[in-house]
Amino acid sequence: MASLGQAPWAGSVPMRGFAWRRDQRHRPGLEYMVSTGRLHGFESLEEDWLLRALDFCGRVQTLLSQPFRMRFEANGRWRRHTPDYLVVSDNGVFVVDVRPAGLIKSEDEESFAAAHELSLVCGWRYVVVASWSPHVQASLDAMYARRRPMSDPLNLRPGLLAAAEQGVTFREAAMACQFWPVARAQLLNLLWQRRLGVDLSEPLTDASRLMSAELS
Repeated sequence: MASLGQAPWAGSVPMRGFAWRRDQRHRPGLEYMVSTGRLHGFESLEEDWLLRALDFCGRVQTLLSQPFRMRFEANGRWRRHTPDYLVVSDNGVFVVDVRPAGLIKSEDEESFAAAHELSLVCGWRYVVVASWSPHVQASLDAMYARRRPMSDPLNLRPGLLAAAEQGVTFREAAMACQFWPVARAQLLNLLWQRRLGVDLSEPLTDASRLMSAELS
């Protein structure tokens, strides 16, 4: 098993394909991640939210959907499990399963335990994403809409960055500019790029106080 940790992941393909049909109950799709410059598959809205959160973290080097299939014994019978993602980041390698807390059954717990043990052998970390804080999705969605690189033809960014050093709120920084709708878009992009900071333990609103990246 330890040899799995040395596998060449570049060019790997998912263990199973992503299918679309009219009557299916889950929501698969492809999500573009700025951090990897690639499209990545997801099989549910919960998995899509994870991809957005990982992209916002900005430290992802490689991400693989359905990276490998494992076979393990539990309660006297052999079973199979395919984790949802393998994430190679600046902070190490993570194996991730995504399952809403209310849908986790005893067999899922066995699969998660086996994936955790395998991850330990390979020197990886294992995570089950079962829930989010209530405001996370809305805050990420606001910045996600402005995640791609943006030009600054009106030269607003120097003033916005200077305002953040004074600890003003999101609204105060935007409204101080003549072209405040454009300033709001620039602020969201600066937050996504980590050139500005904000306390994301609370909802992102006009009252959120900005800070410089060095202080965040």
